[in-house]
Amino acid sequence: MTIKSTFSLSKVCLASATSIALLVSSATSFAKTELPDLGTAAVNTFSLEKETKYGDAYMRAIRSSAPILSDPVLNQYLTELGNKLVAHSSGVKTPFYFFLIQNDEINAFAFFGGHVGIHSGLFLNADNESELASVIGHEITHVTQRHLARSIEASEKAGPAALVGMLGAILLTVAAPQAGIAALATTQALATQAKINYTRSHEKEADRIGMQVLVDSGFDPNAAATFFNKLSARYRFTSKPPQMLLTHPLPESRISEARNRAAQYPHRYTPDNLDFQLAKARIQVRFSNYNEQAALSLFQKQLKNNKTNFNEALQYGKALALFRLERFEESSEIINELLANDNSNLFYIDTKTDLLLESEKYDEAINLLSEQYELKPTSQVININLANTYIEAGMAEKAIPLLQESIFLDKDNVLPYQLLFTAYQKVGNSSLEHYTKAEILALNADYKGAIDQLNYAHQKNGDNPLQLARIEARIRQFKQDDRELEKLK
Repeated sequence: MTIKSTFSLSKVCLASATSIALLVSSATSFAKTELPDLGTAAVNTFSLEKETKYGDAYMRAIRSSAPILSDPVLNQYLTELGNKLVAHSSGVKTPFYFFLIQNDEINAFAFFGGHVGIHSGLFLNADNESELASVIGHEITHVTQRHLARSIEASEKAGPAALVGMLGAILLTVAAPQAGIAALATTQALATQAKINYTRSHEKEADRIGMQVLVDSGFDPNAAATFFNKLSARYRFTSKPPQMLLTHPLPESRISEARNRAAQYPHRYTPDNLDFQLAKARIQVRFSNYNEQAALSLFQKQLKNNKTNFNEALQYGKALALFRLERFEESSEIINELLANDNSNLFYIDTKTDLLLESEKYDEAINLLSEQYELKPTSQVININLANTYIEAGMAEKAIPLLQESIFLDKDNVLPYQLLFTAYQKVGNSSLEHYTKAEILALNADYKGAIDQLNYAHQKNGDNPLQLARIEARIRQFKQDDRELEKLK
């Protein structure tokens, strides 16, 4: 899907340094309050409710500063894969939210409230879905075992100063590993061998439990060791390891333990998933450092020397590269052939829609997506593509209920809000245009800006008492949210 939105988030984003500083400052301020004794599960002071609050605040800060991918096809694939692993995890106490960051660095991270971030570079360096799943399962385990809360507990026992440093450094490390590691290194309590061993124990626990989750979910237990070994070999002599190795150290013992652990499970054939290979191809073409011609050459070469079972993924990557080069007819020929063999594949449908919109064949695109909507009414890929098609076709009023439904299904996804903003703009509803802009600003932790937009919405509302009441209620809510955010500072 290619979005042509008239509202740019870059105009309202907070600076990255400011966002990180906010969370570090928040954590430090929290540490200054009088804390009761913490239990081994860290439930007395850092409760699940507090984890959720910190997680929500940090996610809003990330949205304002990080290049989060608003790609409905990739997001749906990642969410389905993540939820499959969560379904086979024990100790799940919070909902999980999986998101992609456009960054070629190999990295993944998890933080409070079940948030798991994956760099697009992880797809580029994984050879199969099991390798990707091994990393995601590891991060899920950090959440289910509440490793951040347990680390905070360990620091509190070492003294208030250690807790101040620990809270700030943990949250900083999530988004800026180099800076976070430096902060951890200068935190007095964490400089002791005991604290180093404690964090290593978290990694061992996440490896052990994560592998069980991997196996229970039907993936290859050898994938973790294979991926570890690949990273170790690639970066053994480099002076700048990837971010993932800064936050997840990879000594030889960890690789051998992964191999030994995998050997305890019976051997079984684990076929790879075509959707993973399609997702990887999509990232290679649209969200990596490859330019258009380099991407096309890559897939042409792979097709010529293809020794895999995923010719469809290579053809799909070639079609995407041709699309970027504006060779639409050639791209369309490939996509049509892929759809003829798999007419419900969301990757192909999404690209077919882009091709139809490029040639202004709006009726054909609407028919294609409407048929799929009947089969998959909760698919964000279909909902958002159909809504975007209605907007492009000059029928924005038909997009509005679809986007409202998408927001209901995923209130943290900025993309349907952006499209809804455009739809209200097209139909001339200034009040709801400002109202929706307020929601986007709030998702980026800019509550004051959101309240300003709601005041504009109030002025533009006219004589709709229900909408006035809704706006006033949202203003009160955002004022409360802003006060809560100030308390965390």
